[in-house]
Amino acid sequence: MLAPSRATASRDALGVAAAIVYVFLWASAFVPSRILARGAPPLTVLSLRFLFAGGLLLVGARAARIAIPRDALSWIQIFLLGLGGNAIYLGFNYEALRRMSAGMGSIIASTNPLIMAIVARFVLIAMHARTGTQEARPQDVLLSFAGVSAFVASNILYKRMRLRPHPVVLNGGQLFCAGVALVPAALLLEGFPRIDWTPPLVVSLLYLVVVLSVGASMLWFWILHHGEASRVSAYFFLTPAFGLLIGAALLGERLVWLDALGLAVIAAGLWLVTGS
Repeated sequence: MLAPSRATASRDALGVAAAIVYVFLWASAFVPSRILARGAPPLTVLSLRFLFAGGLLLVGARAARIAIPRDALSWIQIFLLGLGGNAIYLGFNYEALRRMSAGMGSIIASTNPLIMAIVARFVLIAMHARTGTQEARPQDVLLSFAGVSAFVASNILYKRMRLRPHPVVLNGGQLFCAGVALVPAALLLEGFPRIDWTPPLVVSLLYLVVVLSVGASMLWFWILHHGEASRVSAYFFLTPAFGLLIGAALLGERLVWLDALGLAVIAAGLWLVTGS
């Protein structure tokens, strides 16, 4: 009886660790994303991010001789995953982050309507201090919410896929398709790209390509494959805390007393969910 309990405890610890790491990476993305959104045309730089990351993964899959789908249905599903989970979701968020603070962006991300339906009202406490200010104009908040909804739809599609390619191929394909989908939108809305490749912008792009688009995305597919999404659902309460603190530390974004109140309620919700 000891061996199974130890194995279960080990799996539980691994699931918790994966969930917390993923949520931290998710929250950390809003700082480099805001740097990019303020210093370059957001849709253009986002398409470059996806094309680089997706191409890197697909080349790696080819080199490792991992099977790549050849049928149209698989690629239509992969394209839709990339469209909702990356192109629309992050495209809307990048546009919003041109004016909205990184901390506010992370708060909105934590209100994923499937995994935060019960406790989203607690997150509103932290949002209240920013809504209507230059950190969170109503139109930017709505744009970001629309992006989160697209991300939710892509996850539903993933769960309903009967035949899934290898995670490396699936992630690389949907990222590359997202990049392709954003190219015409970027050209139409932003024109020919003019980017000033400053060191902060280059470092931000590298971080998002390697750590987020490759690393965190692969971790997310591992979490979904191993049925650990419920753990991420619980630990998503930490997204506002991570986002607000990282934004304050790296970008000098302000913290107000309502943040402490809101995050205290969020922490209580986390304790109730994980302890039940």
